[in-house]
Amino acid sequence: MGKAGSAREILIRSSGRATDIPFSKAEYETRLKKIRTEMAGFGIDLLFLSSPESMFYVCGYRAEWYQAHSPKAWPPASGIAVLRDSDDFMLFDYDDEELMDRCETVAPDVRIYPEGKAGSFIEWMVAELRREEWIPCTVGLELWSYRPNRAVSEMFQQSLERRGCRIVDGSDIVRDLRLLKSPKEMKYVEKAAEIADEGMTAAIETMKRGMSELQVYGEIVKAMAAAGGENPGITVPVISGKRCARSHALASRNTINHGDIVNIDICGVYNRYHSNMARTFSVGRPRQDVKKVVGLSAGSFDLVKRIIRPGLRVTEFLGSMKAYYKKARILQDKMWFGGYELGIAFPPDWVGSFVYDDTLDCRGKLFAPGTVVNYESNFYLPGNAGASLLINTMEFRRTKAKILGSIPNDLIVLGR
Repeated sequence: MGKAGSAREILIRSSGRATDIPFSKAEYETRLKKIRTEMAGFGIDLLFLSSPESMFYVCGYRAEWYQAHSPKAWPPASGIAVLRDSDDFMLFDYDDEELMDRCETVAPDVRIYPEGKAGSFIEWMVAELRREEWIPCTVGLELWSYRPNRAVSEMFQQSLERRGCRIVDGSDIVRDLRLLKSPKEMKYVEKAAEIADEGMTAAIETMKRGMSELQVYGEIVKAMAAAGGENPGITVPVISGKRCARSHALASRNTINHGDIVNIDICGVYNRYHSNMARTFSVGRPRQDVKKVVGLSAGSFDLVKRIIRPGLRVTEFLGSMKAYYKKARILQDKMWFGGYELGIAFPPDWVGSFVYDDTLDCRGKLFAPGTVVNYESNFYLPGNAGASLLINTMEFRRTKAKILGSIPNDLIVLGR
């Protein structure tokens, strides 16, 4: 902590509590109640949340930097401790973030690592938990999160174990709860879909031969920002020409030429909730065989619209889609068809924990009310033309299901 009369301390005292919080206090309380119920089922007494998505889910914490690949002097050790038998939780953080912690989260108990304190952040945090008698106990860590890195995670685990704690994996608790969205979360996803529409419309209206992929990328990001969109969890790919089948390549200085196939895969983002869309473009008149395959892939979404419903079995859905592609005689050229959960995401990823395709065991899985997933219909094109990426977001509400977004799925032809 700084001196009582310092500019920093005066600013903190005068800042007040947060007003720009994405959800009501009641919704955060409901989430915590569900988390504690799940903790009991897993036999976990204390759950420590370190992933950006979990920290946001619990209290609204969102930052530009999470020390993901930081120097050793600044380890990614901050996080949230949830005790199964307490109505409160603790947010542990560095002093640089205190203003954000107090003004942009609903955390009731913010603990700031004292500036200049001897020893490590980890040892201080564990000492705080012990002083409050929250440990020793069975502690769940998010072992499947990239944050903290292996070195910090092992130091944290060893420090807890020295105090008599038993460590287990608690990764699935918040991940599983996030799969089913509340009505307010659904509204944010729908807003994100509107933002994605703006980004794709910008590509349609501005892309032309002679531009670089990065220039198109810039127009997309500009349009989504103008619509209130935030930075997505994955950098927007714009891939053209010989690069168009490299589905996870970055937008580059590559020049878009007449005759190129271009694939653009974007997420609109609103309050960190994502909605995914990809479309395939032809700069100039496409070959007929290429147009035919993209059209058949696009036609699969007409089937999607007809068959999706709340409670639909995932295996039934995938079986219907596979039968469609087989009848259309393009199944042998699949790149991938399937999808994954969408929702809260921070860089470096927007792919949720639930994934489905025809190679995975999806028995017993349902598209339950509250589910938001994307569906990808991605196919290689004939004549060494590359590939087509067509992606949409599906939401399943209590009584209906629908595809979000308004951009047609067909091949988008620019110029002649």
